[in-house]
Formats: sequence, structure tokens, C-alpha cells
Amino acid sequence: MSDPLSSPANVESGASWRALAPLRTPAYRPLIGSVALSLGAAGMWAVVLVFQVIAISDSALALSAVAPGLTAGMLVFSLAGGIAADRLSKRAVLVAVQALNTAATAAIAVLSLTGTIRLWHLALASVVLGAATAFYYPAYTAYLPSILREGDLLAANGLEGALRPALQQAGGPALAGILVGTYSPTAGAVIVTALYAAAFVLVLFLPKEPPAKPGKGDAGKPSIFGELREGFAFTLRTPWLLWTLLFACLAVMVVMGPVEVLLPFLARDSFADGERMYGLLLTAFGTGAVLGSLAVSSWRLPRRYLTTMILGWGLGNLPLAVLGYTDSFWLMAAALFVAGLTDGCCMVIWGTLLQRRVPPHMLGRIASLDFFVSLAFLPLSIALAGPLAQIVPVPVIFLFAGLLPPVFAVIAVLAGRLPTDEKAHPLT
Repeated sequence: MSDPLSSPANVESGASWRALAPLRTPAYRPLIGSVALSLGAAGMWAVVLVFQVIAISDSALALSAVAPGLTAGMLVFSLAGGIAADRLSKRAVLVAVQALNTAATAAIAVLSLTGTIRLWHLALASVVLGAATAFYYPAYTAYLPSILREGDLLAANGLEGALRPALQQAGGPALAGILVGTYSPTAGAVIVTALYAAAFVLVLFLPKEPPAKPGKGDAGKPSIFGELREGFAFTLRTPWLLWTLLFACLAVMVVMGPVEVLLPFLARDSFADGERMYGLLLTAFGTGAVLGSLAVSSWRLPRRYLTTMILGWGLGNLPLAVLGYTDSFWLMAAALFVAGLTDGCCMVIWGTLLQRRVPPHMLGRIASLDFFVSLAFLPLSIALAGPLAQIVPVPVIFLFAGLLPPVFAVIAVLAGRLPTDEKAHPLT
């Protein structure tokens, strides 16, 4: 069957603007618009939550009790989100999520305006927002292939990958900081609600996706636990998927804890104005992620896509090994920039592989499993980093954080026989 994307005219005309090619599809424009608004709102919420807690109870203990709600909601509901994406209308899930986001933040804004807000309100809202995110990611991942041609999926994932650090990690927190500093946390909550409400309006314009084709052996609707078992079974018998997830588990364990917990102290001890330098170091990572996402979305999918992705992820962490052995800001920033650049590149390839190589009827479950794996090991890595630093020098911890991921990557490539797999399943 011929593909209109493969015609010379289309390839030539789209080559220069490959990263923006998905925007030619009318159904994609409201979707990516809602994604941008949601990412900005999520970035703002992280700052609003902190200062709203401080306004109620100027206590680190209170913040420690409230802040984990978002991650808890995502972790608890991540697998349920995948099942919902495969069983229900993906458009309906996206609409429901944005409605829930709007309602939760609107409640906080009203409670704050009336002066009746309490810590448990913020904790509950965070759990709701986390649960909504757990349902949103699988539905979005599975919905995208229903409105875009295969040739545009890489670019679409690149665009989303560039928006995430730009808005959620940079633009949203910066805007929230200005609003909270100039006015109050209440003003920030009102704007967060307005952004989520605008995202809700946009998803109402999304078309319904065509019904998914049933999987092999589906005589009727399987049970929820049956669908969950099917997703796990597919992962276990699919080497490229299994070894990528195993690699991700190990990489998250050795990298995220040191970066999240120990890097702030490293910046404080290395620089006179450690807080500002720490913010700039995170900016370097985010800038690299934006550029990496955009770069990959402007190219074709690599012929050796699995090998490129795994080795890129592994080797991209190698510069982290220098963080504990230098007090040069520029060297530290360069190391984090490279890590962000490779992470952005590989995340785009990974999202595209899920959409192109996982059967559509179980794409939501596999996406949620990926989400669950990342979340499950992040808190553990963070919890272990502090105690480990009491017995192991921090420079040595960062040395292993840089050296171990390349080793894990080589093991995954060889054990999963990824070069053989990508030869047998070329993606053009």
C-alpha cells in the first residue's frame, strides 16, 4: 500500500520543517495547544503549592507532608490510567482529565480567596492532579497515532519533548514566581486554573478516534486484570521493550537521587551564591533537553534506532562523573547540558517506538507501565541518596552515576540483541 508521505514531493517539501510537520494536521493543533497549557500550569503549580503551604504553615515538615501528594497520585493510578486508555475513548479520557485539573485547582483558588484553605486541601488537590497526570500520559500516547501519520510521530514527540522542559521546568515556574512574589499564592492559583480551563476547552475540539482493532484471541472484552496481565506478558516476551525498561530502572536508580538530592548541596558548597547557581545548572539541563528534542524531531528516525537510543541514554550520563571533581560552574553546566541533550533526543525516539511498535490495542497499558517504572524507582533513588552520602563521598557517588549507565546500556544492547531486532524491524 502506498503511503502519501513517501512521495518525493511530500518528502522534499517537509524536509526543512520536519519538526513542525504535525501542525499541518488540524486535529493535532488543539491537542498540542492543550499540552502546552497543561505543562505551563503544572510548572506553575509546583511553585504555587510550595508558597501556599508556607503561607499556611511556615514549616518544612508541613511541606514534606503535602509535596509528595502529586507523585503519590501518579504512582498509585499509573497502571489504571493505561487500562482506561485501552478500554475507553482516549479523547474522553483527555477531556475528563482536563476537567478534573480545572476543578481541583479552581477549588484551591476559591478556598484561598476566601481564606478557608487548609493543608489537607492542598494535599488532596496534589493527589488529584497526580492521578489526572497518570491517566493523561497513556491516553495522550495512544491517541496521537490515531490523528497523525507515522511519518509525523517523531516530530510530534519532539515538539512535546521540547515544550516540557521549556514550560514545565522553566516558563511555568518563572511566571509563578513573579505572580507569587508580586501578589500572592492565590493569584498564582487563579492563573493555573485559567490555564487548565483553556486546555479543557481545546480538547473539546479533538475528533473521536476510530475504534481500536481487537487483539488476537479477543473473543470479547477481557477483564481489567486480564488486560493488565496481557500488558505485562507482552513486555516480558518483547526483548527490546523489556531491556529498555530494565535499563531505565537501573539508570533512574543511580542517577536521579544524586541529581535531585546531592546536586543542590554540591552547588551550595562550590559557589558563593549556590542557590542561583543551582537554578542555572538546572536551566542548562533543560536547555539541552529542549535542543535535543527539537533536533531529533527535525531528523529522520535513526536506522539503528534501538542501539542509538540505549547507548545515547547511557553515554549521555557519562559527563555527570565530573560533577563532584570540579568547582567550575561552566564545566558542571556543560555536563548537565550534555545529559539533557541526550535525554531529550532519546525520549523522543522512545515515545515514537512505543507508538510504532506496540500494538494499538495495548499501547495505553505499555505507556502506563513505562510511566510506572520511572515513578516507582525515583522515590527510592531519592530516599537512598541522602543516607548513602553519609558513608560514601559525594564525588564518588557522582562518579558512579556517570559510569554505571553506559555499562547498563551495553548490557541491554547485548542481552536484548537490539541490533538484530532493529534489522528485522526497520522503521523508515
